[in-house]
Amino acid sequence: VREQAKVLITIGACATAGGIQALRNWGDVESFKQVVYPSPDYIQSLKTSTPISEHVHVDFELWGCPIDKGQLLRVITDLLAGVHPRLPAESVCLECKRRGNVCVMVAKGLACLGPVTRAGCGAICPSMGRDCYGCFGPTEGTRKGPGLPPNTASLASHFHDGLHLIPVEVLRRFRGINGYAVPFREESNIWEER
Repeated sequence: VREQAKVLITIGACATAGGIQALRNWGDVESFKQVVYPSPDYIQSLKTSTPISEHVHVDFELWGCPIDKGQLLRVITDLLAGVHPRLPAESVCLECKRRGNVCVMVAKGLACLGPVTRAGCGAICPSMGRDCYGCFGPTEGTRKGPGLPPNTASLASHFHDGLHLIPVEVLRRFRGINGYAVPFREESNIWEER
């Protein structure tokens, strides 16, 4: 695909971070098959689930489970017009502020991933009084390039020390739909060792 494409865009959590099935990366696929399927000998599956970017160069990533169709249309329109697409880089917290939502972590004591999750969903879960589950993946920024990485360590510490989640609950918060995205993966691995 990469050789034939002028621009390669990964679309959705499965393509950008391995998706929910990336949970297999922390377990034994063969034992899962034994439990789930009545005839596991007939089931073929990969040992791991990884993002496309681990295999080929990706030009743009559209995060989300599901993605925002408006965002997809904007990216396609921008590319067709010869404009470099601008994807949201801020956190879900900013979407909450724009919508006038009360912070569910502060007001309700919920373990919300909004501070480290990229905008794009319109803060659907917090708007319904629920905590963010990180469906749009970690905010941008890397340890090497421009921008700051999401401060998962601080948020995880708050979950543990402030909201009194036990280590396995902190780990589970980061191992969701985008659990194999590097910042979430690294943070969950730290809590696995506790």
